[in-house]
Amino acid sequence: MFGFVTRSLIEERDAVRSGAAEARSGVAESTAFPDPGTVPSMAAPTTTSDAPFGRMLTAMVTPFTPDGAVDYEAVQSLATYLVDEQRNDGLVVSGTTGESPTTSDQEKERLVRAVVEAVGDRAVVVAGAGSNDTHHSVELARTAERAGAHGLLVVTPYYNKPPQEGLYRHFTAVADATGLPVMLYDIPGRSGVPIRPETLIRLAMHERIVAVKDAKADLFAGSQVMLATDLVFYSGDDTLNLPWISVGAAGCVSVVGHVVGADIAEMMALHRSGDVAGALEIHRRLLPVVSGIMMQAGGAIMAKAALAMVGRPAGPVRPPLAEATERELAILRADLAAGGVKLSDGDVT
Repeated sequence: MFGFVTRSLIEERDAVRSGAAEARSGVAESTAFPDPGTVPSMAAPTTTSDAPFGRMLTAMVTPFTPDGAVDYEAVQSLATYLVDEQRNDGLVVSGTTGESPTTSDQEKERLVRAVVEAVGDRAVVVAGAGSNDTHHSVELARTAERAGAHGLLVVTPYYNKPPQEGLYRHFTAVADATGLPVMLYDIPGRSGVPIRPETLIRLAMHERIVAVKDAKADLFAGSQVMLATDLVFYSGDDTLNLPWISVGAAGCVSVVGHVVGADIAEMMALHRSGDVAGALEIHRRLLPVVSGIMMQAGGAIMAKAALAMVGRPAGPVRPPLAEATERELAILRADLAAGGVKLSDGDVT
Protein backbone atom coordinates (compact mmCIF):
# COMPACT_ATOMS: atom_id res chain seq x y z
CA MET A 1 0.00 0.00 0.00
CA PHE A 2 2.83 2.38 0.92
CA GLY A 3 4.57 1.76 -2.41
CA PHE A 4 1.42 2.38 -4.43
CA VAL A 5 0.50 5.58 -2.59
CA THR A 6 4.04 6.93 -2.69
CA ARG A 7 4.41 6.17 -6.38
CA SER A 8 1.14 7.98 -7.02
CA LEU A 9 2.34 11.04 -5.13
CA ILE A 10 5.67 11.07 -6.95
CA GLU A 11 3.88 10.70 -10.29
CA GLU A 12 1.69 13.67 -9.26
CA ARG A 13 4.84 15.66 -8.47
CA ASP A 14 6.45 14.79 -11.79
CA ALA A 15 3.28 15.66 -13.70
CA VAL A 16 3.09 19.03 -11.97
CA ARG A 17 6.74 19.72 -12.70
CA SER A 18 6.32 18.77 -16.32
CA GLY A 19 3.26 20.97 -16.69
CA ALA A 20 4.96 23.86 -14.96
CA ALA A 21 7.95 23.59 -17.27
CA GLU A 22 5.75 23.58 -20.35
CA ALA A 23 3.80 26.58 -19.07
CA ARG A 24 7.01 28.51 -18.57
CA SER A 25 8.48 27.59 -21.94
CA GLY A 26 8.55 30.58 -24.27
CA VAL A 27 6.59 32.83 -21.92
CA ALA A 28 9.24 33.93 -19.46
CA GLU A 29 8.14 37.54 -19.68
CA SER A 30 4.58 36.78 -18.61
CA THR A 31 5.26 34.28 -15.85
CA ALA A 32 3.39 34.89 -12.59
CA PHE A 33 6.55 34.40 -10.52
CA PRO A 34 9.31 37.01 -10.40
CA ASP A 35 12.80 36.07 -11.48
CA PRO A 36 14.34 34.16 -8.54
CA GLY A 37 17.23 36.61 -8.49
CA THR A 38 14.86 39.39 -7.51
CA VAL A 39 13.61 37.59 -4.42
CA PRO A 40 15.44 38.96 -1.37
CA SER A 41 17.09 36.44 0.91
CA MET A 42 16.23 36.37 4.62
CA ALA A 43 18.47 38.60 6.66
CA ALA A 44 18.71 36.32 9.68
CA PRO A 45 22.10 34.57 9.82
CA THR A 46 20.90 31.21 11.11
CA THR A 47 18.97 30.06 8.04
CA THR A 48 20.03 27.13 5.87
CA SER A 49 18.37 25.39 2.95
CA ASP A 50 17.35 22.46 5.15
CA ALA A 51 15.99 24.78 7.88
CA PRO A 52 14.92 27.96 6.08
CA PHE A 53 13.20 29.46 9.14
CA GLY A 54 15.67 28.15 11.72
CA ARG A 55 14.99 25.11 13.88
CA MET A 56 13.64 26.25 17.23
CA LEU A 57 10.76 28.67 16.78
CA THR A 58 8.21 29.78 19.34
CA ALA A 59 4.79 31.07 18.33
CA MET A 60 4.93 34.17 20.51
CA VAL A 61 2.11 35.34 22.70
CA THR A 62 1.26 39.01 22.37
CA PRO A 63 1.79 40.82 25.68
CA PHE A 64 -1.00 43.19 26.67
CA THR A 65 -1.27 45.89 29.29
CA PRO A 66 -3.86 45.40 32.07
CA ASP A 67 -6.39 47.37 30.01
CA GLY A 68 -5.85 45.17 26.94
CA ALA A 69 -3.61 47.35 24.77
CA VAL A 70 -0.56 45.81 23.10
CA ASP A 71 2.48 46.32 25.32
CA TYR A 72 5.20 46.83 22.70
CA GLU A 73 7.96 47.24 25.26
CA ALA A 74 7.02 43.87 26.74
CA VAL A 75 6.85 42.43 23.21
CA GLN A 76 10.48 43.35 22.63
CA SER A 77 11.50 42.09 26.07
CA LEU A 78 9.78 38.75 25.45
CA ALA A 79 11.35 38.37 22.01
CA THR A 80 14.79 39.04 23.48
CA TYR A 81 14.22 36.50 26.26
CA LEU A 82 13.06 33.84 23.80
CA VAL A 83 16.09 34.30 21.55
CA ASP A 84 18.82 34.94 24.10
CA GLU A 85 17.69 32.69 26.95
CA GLN A 86 15.42 30.10 25.36
CA ARG A 87 17.64 29.47 22.30
CA ASN A 88 15.05 30.33 19.68
CA ASP A 89 16.53 31.03 16.25
CA GLY A 90 13.12 31.98 14.91
CA LEU A 91 9.92 33.56 16.21
CA VAL A 92 6.38 33.54 14.83
CA VAL A 93 4.57 36.83 15.39
CA SER A 94 0.78 37.17 15.13
CA GLY A 95 -0.03 33.50 14.96
CA THR A 96 -3.02 32.06 16.77
CA THR A 97 -1.00 31.90 19.99
CA GLY A 98 -0.35 35.61 19.45
CA GLU A 99 -4.13 36.13 19.46
CA SER A 100 -4.16 37.23 15.83
CA PRO A 101 -7.96 36.94 15.57
CA THR A 102 -8.28 39.86 17.99
CA THR A 103 -5.39 42.11 16.94
CA SER A 104 -5.89 44.75 14.27
CA ASP A 105 -3.91 44.95 11.04
CA GLN A 106 -2.18 48.05 12.39
CA GLU A 107 -1.20 46.21 15.57
CA LYS A 108 0.11 43.28 13.53
CA GLU A 109 2.35 45.58 11.50
CA ARG A 110 3.69 47.29 14.59
CA LEU A 111 4.29 43.92 16.27
CA VAL A 112 6.46 42.77 13.37
CA ARG A 113 8.43 46.02 13.45
CA ALA A 114 8.96 45.72 17.20
CA VAL A 115 10.22 42.13 17.05
CA VAL A 116 12.46 42.78 14.04
CA GLU A 117 13.97 45.75 15.86
CA ALA A 118 14.60 43.65 18.98
CA VAL A 119 15.97 40.40 17.52
CA GLY A 120 15.85 40.57 13.72
CA ASP A 121 19.63 40.57 13.50
CA ARG A 122 19.90 37.13 15.13
CA ALA A 123 16.60 35.32 14.60
CA VAL A 124 14.16 34.72 11.77
CA VAL A 125 11.00 36.75 12.26
CA VAL A 126 8.01 35.01 10.68
CA ALA A 127 4.79 37.00 10.41
CA GLY A 128 1.38 35.38 10.49
CA ALA A 129 -0.43 36.42 7.32
CA GLY A 130 -3.31 33.99 7.24
CA SER A 131 -7.03 34.60 7.14
CA ASN A 132 -10.07 33.12 5.43
CA ASP A 133 -10.10 35.94 2.88
CA THR A 134 -7.46 35.69 0.15
CA HIS A 135 -7.43 39.42 -0.54
CA HIS A 136 -6.93 40.19 3.15
CA SER A 137 -4.14 37.59 3.41
CA VAL A 138 -2.37 39.17 0.44
CA GLU A 139 -2.54 42.58 2.11
CA LEU A 140 -1.29 41.16 5.42
CA ALA A 141 1.63 39.55 3.58
CA ARG A 142 2.58 42.78 1.82
CA THR A 143 2.36 44.73 5.05
CA ALA A 144 4.54 42.18 6.85
CA GLU A 145 7.15 42.45 4.12
CA ARG A 146 7.20 46.24 4.41
CA ALA A 147 7.55 45.90 8.18
CA GLY A 148 10.71 43.82 7.78
CA ALA A 149 9.51 40.24 8.32
CA HIS A 150 11.85 37.54 7.07
CA GLY A 151 9.09 35.07 6.20
CA LEU A 152 5.36 34.37 6.29
CA LEU A 153 3.21 31.81 8.06
CA VAL A 154 -0.01 31.26 6.08
CA VAL A 155 -2.72 29.17 7.69
CA THR A 156 -5.37 27.18 5.86
CA PRO A 157 -8.46 29.40 5.45
CA TYR A 158 -10.80 28.58 8.29
CA TYR A 159 -14.57 28.24 8.63
CA ASN A 160 -15.43 28.62 4.92
CA LYS A 161 -13.79 25.21 4.20
CA PRO A 162 -12.54 25.76 0.62
CA PRO A 163 -11.92 22.81 -1.69
CA GLN A 164 -8.36 21.75 -2.46
CA GLU A 165 -8.27 23.87 -5.63
CA GLY A 166 -9.34 26.85 -3.56
CA LEU A 167 -6.52 26.17 -1.09
CA TYR A 168 -4.03 25.94 -3.94
CA ARG A 169 -5.15 29.27 -5.40
CA HIS A 170 -5.21 30.95 -1.98
CA PHE A 171 -1.69 29.91 -1.01
CA THR A 172 -0.18 30.70 -4.40
CA ALA A 173 -1.84 34.13 -4.42
CA VAL A 174 -0.22 34.96 -1.08
CA ALA A 175 3.14 33.56 -2.18
CA ASP A 176 2.97 35.61 -5.41
CA ALA A 177 2.30 38.81 -3.46
CA THR A 178 5.75 39.24 -1.88
CA GLY A 179 9.33 38.11 -2.18
CA LEU A 180 9.23 36.36 1.22
CA PRO A 181 9.49 32.61 1.77
CA VAL A 182 6.26 30.99 2.93
CA MET A 183 5.56 28.36 5.56
CA LEU A 184 2.14 26.79 5.10
CA TYR A 185 0.20 26.01 8.28
CA ASP A 186 -1.80 22.80 8.04
CA ILE A 187 -4.13 22.60 11.05
CA PRO A 188 -7.45 20.97 10.17
CA GLY A 189 -8.53 20.92 13.82
CA ARG A 190 -8.95 24.70 13.62
CA SER A 191 -9.49 25.28 9.91
CA GLY A 192 -11.89 22.41 9.25
CA VAL A 193 -10.04 21.21 6.15
CA PRO A 194 -6.60 19.60 5.67
CA ILE A 195 -4.10 20.38 2.95
CA ARG A 196 -3.99 17.03 1.17
CA PRO A 197 -0.67 15.51 0.13
CA GLU A 198 -1.38 15.99 -3.56
CA THR A 199 -2.11 19.67 -2.95
CA LEU A 200 1.11 20.08 -0.98
CA ILE A 201 2.99 18.54 -3.89
CA ARG A 202 1.46 21.09 -6.28
CA LEU A 203 2.25 23.92 -3.89
CA ALA A 204 5.85 22.73 -3.53
CA MET A 205 6.43 23.77 -7.14
CA HIS A 206 6.17 27.42 -6.12
CA GLU A 207 9.65 28.82 -5.54
CA ARG A 208 8.65 30.67 -2.38
CA ILE A 209 6.51 27.98 -0.72
CA VAL A 210 9.30 26.22 1.10
CA ALA A 211 7.96 24.76 4.34
CA VAL A 212 4.97 23.32 6.20
CA LYS A 213 4.04 23.72 9.83
CA ASP A 214 2.17 20.48 10.42
CA ALA A 215 -0.49 20.27 13.12
CA LYS A 216 -2.33 17.43 11.41
CA ALA A 217 -0.59 14.69 13.41
CA ASP A 218 -0.22 12.48 10.34
CA LEU A 219 3.46 11.51 10.26
CA PHE A 220 2.82 9.00 7.47
CA ALA A 221 1.34 11.58 5.10
CA GLY A 222 4.04 14.06 6.04
CA SER A 223 6.72 11.49 5.33
CA GLN A 224 5.23 10.86 1.90
CA VAL A 225 5.27 14.57 1.09
CA MET A 226 8.86 14.94 2.29
CA LEU A 227 9.82 12.02 0.04
CA ALA A 228 8.05 13.49 -2.97
CA THR A 229 9.06 17.17 -2.57
CA ASP A 230 11.66 19.51 -1.16
CA LEU A 231 9.19 20.99 1.34
CA VAL A 232 10.72 21.39 4.79
CA PHE A 233 8.46 20.22 7.61
CA TYR A 234 8.17 21.76 11.06
CA SER A 235 6.30 20.19 13.94
CA GLY A 236 3.32 22.34 14.82
CA ASP A 237 2.21 20.08 17.66
CA ASP A 238 4.25 20.08 20.87
CA THR A 239 3.06 16.58 21.70
CA LEU A 240 4.87 15.30 18.60
CA ASN A 241 8.04 17.37 18.40
CA LEU A 242 10.45 14.46 18.74
CA PRO A 243 8.43 12.07 16.54
CA TRP A 244 8.40 14.68 13.77
CA ILE A 245 12.15 15.23 14.10
CA SER A 246 12.67 11.47 13.92
CA VAL A 247 10.99 11.25 10.50
CA GLY A 248 12.83 14.19 8.99
CA ALA A 249 11.29 17.46 10.18
CA ALA A 250 13.76 20.34 10.38
CA GLY A 251 12.47 21.80 13.63
CA CYS A 252 9.37 22.90 15.46
CA VAL A 253 7.07 25.86 15.92
CA SER A 254 6.31 25.54 19.59
CA VAL A 255 4.04 27.00 22.24
CA VAL A 256 5.76 25.40 25.23
CA GLY A 257 8.97 26.94 23.89
CA HIS A 258 8.02 30.03 25.89
CA VAL A 259 9.41 28.29 28.97
CA VAL A 260 11.37 25.24 27.69
CA GLY A 261 12.65 26.40 24.32
CA ALA A 262 16.26 25.78 25.33
CA ASP A 263 15.38 22.20 26.29
CA ILE A 264 13.64 21.55 22.98
CA ALA A 265 16.58 23.05 21.09
CA GLU A 266 18.91 20.72 22.99
CA MET A 267 16.63 17.74 22.29
CA MET A 268 16.73 18.44 18.56
CA ALA A 269 20.51 18.97 18.60
CA LEU A 270 21.06 15.66 20.39
CA HIS A 271 18.88 13.84 17.86
CA ARG A 272 20.74 15.39 14.93
CA SER A 273 24.05 14.34 16.48
CA GLY A 274 22.86 10.75 16.79
CA ASP A 275 22.19 10.75 20.53
CA VAL A 276 18.66 9.42 20.28
CA ALA A 277 18.63 8.25 23.90
CA GLY A 278 19.54 11.72 25.11
CA ALA A 279 16.83 13.29 22.96
CA LEU A 280 14.30 10.79 24.26
CA GLU A 281 15.21 11.61 27.86
CA ILE A 282 14.44 15.30 27.29
CA HIS A 283 11.24 14.44 25.41
CA ARG A 284 10.01 12.39 28.35
CA ARG A 285 11.05 14.97 30.93
CA LEU A 286 9.06 17.67 29.12
CA LEU A 287 5.84 15.64 28.90
CA PRO A 288 4.30 17.28 32.01
CA VAL A 289 5.08 20.74 30.62
CA VAL A 290 3.39 19.91 27.33
CA SER A 291 0.40 18.50 29.18
CA GLY A 292 0.06 21.49 31.48
CA ILE A 293 0.20 24.07 28.70
CA MET A 294 -1.42 22.29 25.76
CA MET A 295 -4.01 19.99 27.31
CA GLN A 296 -6.04 22.47 29.32
CA ALA A 297 -7.43 25.89 28.35
CA GLY A 298 -5.47 26.45 25.15
CA GLY A 299 -2.08 27.69 24.02
CA ALA A 300 -2.37 31.46 24.40
CA ILE A 301 -4.07 31.28 27.79
CA MET A 302 -1.74 28.73 29.33
CA ALA A 303 1.44 30.09 27.74
CA LYS A 304 0.75 33.47 29.31
CA ALA A 305 0.03 31.78 32.64
CA ALA A 306 3.30 29.83 32.37
CA LEU A 307 5.26 32.99 31.60
CA ALA A 308 3.82 34.62 34.71
CA MET A 309 4.94 31.62 36.75
CA VAL A 310 8.54 32.04 35.58
CA GLY A 311 8.50 35.75 36.37
CA ARG A 312 7.76 37.08 32.88
CA PRO A 313 4.08 38.13 32.92
CA ALA A 314 2.61 38.95 29.52
CA GLY A 315 -0.67 40.43 30.67
CA PRO A 316 -4.23 39.25 30.10
CA VAL A 317 -5.81 37.63 27.05
CA ARG A 318 -8.38 39.39 24.91
CA PRO A 319 -11.96 38.14 24.72
CA PRO A 320 -13.39 35.77 23.73
CA LEU A 321 -10.46 34.04 25.46
CA ALA A 322 -10.63 33.99 29.24
CA GLU A 323 -8.04 33.70 31.99
CA ALA A 324 -7.10 30.28 33.33
CA THR A 325 -9.07 29.09 36.34
CA GLU A 326 -7.50 28.51 39.73
CA ARG A 327 -7.72 24.75 39.16
CA GLU A 328 -6.01 25.04 35.78
CA LEU A 329 -3.29 27.21 37.27
CA ALA A 330 -2.66 24.73 40.07
CA ILE A 331 -2.32 21.89 37.56
CA LEU A 332 -0.04 24.00 35.38
CA ARG A 333 2.19 24.97 38.29
CA ALA A 334 2.59 21.31 39.29
CA ASP A 335 3.25 20.23 35.71
CA LEU A 336 5.89 22.90 35.14
CA ALA A 337 7.66 21.90 38.35
CA ALA A 338 7.52 18.23 37.36
CA GLY A 339 9.12 19.12 34.03
CA GLY A 340 12.02 20.89 35.70
CA VAL A 341 10.91 24.48 34.97
CA LYS A 342 12.25 26.89 37.57
CA LEU A 343 9.30 28.84 38.93
CA SER A 344 9.54 32.39 40.20
CA ASP A 345 9.00 32.89 43.91
CA GLY A 346 6.77 35.86 43.15
CA ASP A 347 4.94 34.58 40.09
CA VAL A 348 1.92 36.67 39.14
CA THR A 349 -0.99 34.38 38.34
